[in-house]
Amino acid sequence: MIYFYDGSRDAFLTAFAKAFRDEEAVLASTQRQLTLGQRTAFIAAEPALAARIADRLASFDQKCLHDLDVLLRSGQPERDMIAFRYMKLIATEKRPVRDRLAEDAVLAADECIRRVNVEIHRLHGFLRFTESASGALYAPCAPDNDICELLAPHFRARLARFPFVIHDVKRKKAVVYDCVNTFLAPLERAEVVLSADETGWQKLWKTYFSSVNIPSRERLKQQRGYLPVRYRKFMSEFETDRNDPL
Repeated sequence: MIYFYDGSRDAFLTAFAKAFRDEEAVLASTQRQLTLGQRTAFIAAEPALAARIADRLASFDQKCLHDLDVLLRSGQPERDMIAFRYMKLIATEKRPVRDRLAEDAVLAADECIRRVNVEIHRLHGFLRFTESASGALYAPCAPDNDICELLAPHFRARLARFPFVIHDVKRKKAVVYDCVNTFLAPLERAEVVLSADETGWQKLWKTYFSSVNIPSRERLKQQRGYLPVRYRKFMSEFETDRNDPL
């Protein structure tokens, strides 16, 4: 049976409980191609049940719920089943299993978590804020993984005196920091009126980028390795190169 759920942690844990003894269970939070005769069920979150399952899993491995949160944010199509198999192994073994990389379920989860964490680290450096006329900072991005909220603590610590918006344009939502609180909000699109100084700052970025470039030693392949092309769309120093064939 395919157990569809809405992608939230509570709904996952509810589906996990209902599918645990089903040897042919498939968990999915997105549309999935069905085979002839395959049964489906939509599992709504049951907070009380989810809390019991969370407590039970945490008693086996205190860090597994953090792992689950990261796995559910992955952009991989199979993230739901990767999380299900990993949590099921923890529940079966009744202990942490993250070091057992010979297990397919553990290896898949470890790789999935690693990719999410790598992208968080990258965007700590690649995210570009523009200053609006109101003084608030705005940074659009389109990450592979659903990490908008996970980026906020780093920038809240770095930019504590400045309100900012980190806009995930792919998922149409944003993290908003008002210098006191951080909250998540839906955001289809944003029209930002730039401050008087912003154009000057962007020119400085372009000048810096040009000054450190050595045309005779461009190392384009190495450049793509350090700064993947998919992140350049929202970086001011690459704005003129949005059609770059790299």
